[in-house]
Amino acid sequence: MAGDLKGAVLNRCRDMDIPLAGVANVERWEHPLFEPWIPEEFFPQAIFPEARSVIVIGLPVILPVLETAPSIWYRELYTTVNIMLDQYTYRLAAFLTDQGYPSVFVPRDGYGDVEVLLENPVAFFSQRHAAFLAGLGTFGVNNMLLTREYGPRVRFGSVFTAAVLSPDPLSGEDFCTHCMLCVHHCPSHALDEDDYPRGLTDKYACASHSAGLKKRQIAPCGICLKVCPAGEDRAHYGRPDAAMYGKREEYPRYHQAWDHVRSFGGR
Repeated sequence: MAGDLKGAVLNRCRDMDIPLAGVANVERWEHPLFEPWIPEEFFPQAIFPEARSVIVIGLPVILPVLETAPSIWYRELYTTVNIMLDQYTYRLAAFLTDQGYPSVFVPRDGYGDVEVLLENPVAFFSQRHAAFLAGLGTFGVNNMLLTREYGPRVRFGSVFTAAVLSPDPLSGEDFCTHCMLCVHHCPSHALDEDDYPRGLTDKYACASHSAGLKKRQIAPCGICLKVCPAGEDRAHYGRPDAAMYGKREEYPRYHQAWDHVRSFGGR
């Protein structure tokens, strides 16, 4: 029955054109895989005591739009993906609840707003750790979860469910190339190459930079996402690496397009 239920959930994900989906049992949170680990109050079973499994879905952040970041176009893409994640996880939770398994969706951002992050740079649940534990990817130096398909250019949402579903295996691959482009290009100098794989950053520096971009209506930043060489999407769009972002003379049409987009929105 559990296998049939998981199959039904994955079929619904396919019907909604969700490209990434994985499952973790809640016991995975109880066994640290690196330090520092997630505090117990952030475990799914601590937030929703009925939780036995966590379903994680991922939607891609489209690379050619991200390449304009920070920009109004990327801001709208980010907002659109977040809305879709909330809608899809809500629908999955409702389906499971209707099947007799109490379930809840978890909003993709559990902190409210970037100004709140300046005071307390933590969400009430970590979607990226959930995606890691559901086997969807591995951590990179850029403090993001890297996937085979999209590198770090993916957003995640989760469902806590009382259903006992078979967990997916953890990813055994390290998708990070340790190129340090994310560290060198970070405009707020928030990343530290020595923190890998613990996923630490100067969260205040990152949030402060995002708060400044928000005042100009072009948040979030997105730089560390677009320069990352990981992900099959780079080859799909003909962007094998990030060298083109610094070579205006060799790629004038691209730079002209990016400049055009960035000239709109706040200054």
